Amino acid sequence: MVEYQQKDNYTISDLLDIVRLLRGEGGCPWDREQTHSSIRSDFIEETCEAVEAIDLGDTSLLREELGDVLLQVVFHCRIEEEAGSFRFDDVCDEICKKLILRHPHVFGEVKADTTAEVLKNWDAIKMDEKGQETYTDTLNQVAKSLPSLMRAQKVGKRAMRAGMDFRSAKDAMACIDSEKAELERAVAAGDTQNIEEEMGDLLFSCVNAARHLGVNAELALKASTDKFIKRFSVTEQLVSEEGHDMKDLPIEELDIYWDKAKKIITEEH
Repeated sequence: MVEYQQKDNYTISDLLDIVRLLRGEGGCPWDREQTHSSIRSDFIEETCEAVEAIDLGDTSLLREELGDVLLQVVFHCRIEEEAGSFRFDDVCDEICKKLILRHPHVFGEVKADTTAEVLKNWDAIKMDEKGQETYTDTLNQVAKSLPSLMRAQKVGKRAMRAGMDFRSAKDAMACIDSEKAELERAVAAGDTQNIEEEMGDLLFSCVNAARHLGVNAELALKASTDKFIKRFSVTEQLVSEEGHDMKDLPIEELDIYWDKAKKIITEEH
């Protein structure tokens, strides 16, 4: 047991101390064994749970989940502090300097009265700061660990800044038809490798169309998936009420129940 004075209220300094004790001699065996890689998935999970709290509009849950995210930040910083690389204070110092640098219209003499002007300045400063000499550099620096739809939309947006983009949403949507035709040809030819490539092209074209229509592709797919689950649930309920098991029915009969489920959900709203 380590010595620690418990309090009624704690601050970030206390969190830093607690993580240090957990990782130190006499601390927690599990915490001491962790590395950046071993808790990488935990970081993603905690971030997603914080996003879920935002989607739910649950402020109490958000407070809790932000604490979990903050713990991940502190934990990763502690690992690096033990390695003699950097400390939590260094992370705070760097982000503060970045915010000041990228907001010259607030902390400097640059004039930016609109969001568009702010974003234009932000992009220029970021390119200079990160040594991005070409538009390709900006595309390559979009994190590959992002969800694929989110990454594709961000890459498309950055390509747009170089003038490489569709003239309109209509043109972007026409590309969907073109890519769909290419996928159909690959399927007809039985070309497995090309099928995967063309499917990727089709998805990318859908993301570009979403961007032109002002739709967040990641959120749109999330909503559609949630809608599918809701309809599936009502369909299963209808099937069960008539003494059947979904897997025992042909798809033609399931489609009938599916249409009934859609009608029920529409009437509820």
